[in-house]
Amino acid sequence: MLNHPTLEKLAALKLGGMLKALEEQMQLSEVAALSFEERLGLLVDREWTERENRRLTGRLRKARLRQAAVLEDIDWRAPRGLDKSVVLALGSCQWIAQHHNCLITGPTGVGKSWLACALGQKACREGHSVLYLRLARLWRELAVARGDGRYLKLLAGLSRTDLLILDDLGTAPLGDAERHDLLEILEDRYDRRSTLVTSQLPVAHWHEAIGDPTLADAILDRLVHNAHKLALKGESMRKKLKAPARAD
Repeated sequence: MLNHPTLEKLAALKLGGMLKALEEQMQLSEVAALSFEERLGLLVDREWTERENRRLTGRLRKARLRQAAVLEDIDWRAPRGLDKSVVLALGSCQWIAQHHNCLITGPTGVGKSWLACALGQKACREGHSVLYLRLARLWRELAVARGDGRYLKLLAGLSRTDLLILDDLGTAPLGDAERHDLLEILEDRYDRRSTLVTSQLPVAHWHEAIGDPTLADAILDRLVHNAHKLALKGESMRKKLKAPARAD
């Protein structure tokens, strides 16, 4: 007699996981062999799992990751200079908890953005907030925000993100506005949040790519010194994937 009102109350309380689990238990005769504590534990576990899945879905949606990449899918056979122990250590996300940075460099197509997205996806799974942005898009968003009065609000949002992924540094020259924007972002995040940057240029060439020596010093001081560095090499993975199969 209590089953129907109990289901209604679980729905009203928005305990959807417990509701589904209880409905399933009601269909299984073997559940009667379980103790009250065991059955309650199963209901609570189901509610916890459903809520965690919803939170993860929300974090992934807000992250706007460019590629659906996961660390478990890394092709270790490709000769790209990937150190498995280093990548797996980064996958633990301790560097994010310690507010360190990560710099991934290498030629076009070698998998920098894919690896960045995989690390971002793992960070979401570990409960961290993530945001992926191509730098060209970030400059446009900041320029628009500066014009309509949202500039400070946008910077504040970036400063609160646990892991900010900035893709493709150095593909286009930086203007004065971009250099100042980058310094503002990194200043807000230094020793408080983690930033991951990808670039086709080796880190040693970033100072020249940024342009203004004074601002370049300040930017790199906040980005490089506490950073984990991955220098990828090899042929384009896109080229390999699209290459036609050869006859024996």
